[in-house]
Amino acid sequence: MDAAPVIGIGAGFAVIIGANVMEGGNPMALLEPAPLLLVFGTTILVAIAGGTMADAKGAVGSAKRAFTGDAPSAEDLVPQVVELAEKARRDGLLALEDSVKNVDDDFLKRGVTMAIDGTDPEELREILESEVYAKKAADKQAAKFWADAGGYSPTIGIIGTVMGLVHVLENLAQPTELGHLIAGAFVATLWGVTSANVIFLPLGNRLKRLSELECSRMEVAIEGIAAIQAGSNPRIVAQKLRSLLPGQQAEAA
Repeated sequence: MDAAPVIGIGAGFAVIIGANVMEGGNPMALLEPAPLLLVFGTTILVAIAGGTMADAKGAVGSAKRAFTGDAPSAEDLVPQVVELAEKARRDGLLALEDSVKNVDDDFLKRGVTMAIDGTDPEELREILESEVYAKKAADKQAAKFWADAGGYSPTIGIIGTVMGLVHVLENLAQPTELGHLIAGAFVATLWGVTSANVIFLPLGNRLKRLSELECSRMEVAIEGIAAIQAGSNPRIVAQKLRSLLPGQQAEAA
């Protein structure tokens, strides 16, 4: 599990609460049930309205993935692919039937298995690249749901503030209550802006980044599978795969 979202969002809220306390505020005054319900409830509902129910169900799983998912890198695939390439070059593709069982990457394992089964190289590449394309499309929609929520929530917060100010105007005859009512009205705007910039938009960006890393890993696997199937020299395979990695990952691979 990569701790970046927990650290970032948790520390972000801690700083906001700390700043509020330093200014003499009471954090409990920000936990008004009505503004919280309005901002979070309405934001999620209008985000659902912007897509399909399948998108909404996928967004729930994607939120969990954003917090608990690892940030995979492709560097650890290189040694596995090189080892398979060495065995395939020495003993042939069929000799990989036992070795592929020990591969922990499902995509790589599936591709090598198809190569062992005699799938045409061009057809195999097309199948694997289609899988990458489908994954990118699904991940894009999941990230879009939370990015959309981040766009809606500040405006929903303003709606809550306007509703609160209408309530203030209804109680002008009670000046002792105005301060509390006005403060409560602006809590909605606070939560609208905070939820967008501390929760929803970071979740969307996190999902985009995870997708980039996972798809990059899959693309490296595709090149490795093609090289294994072609019987390429393992040293050339290693150099080719390292050339596809970012600088730091290439040095570590």
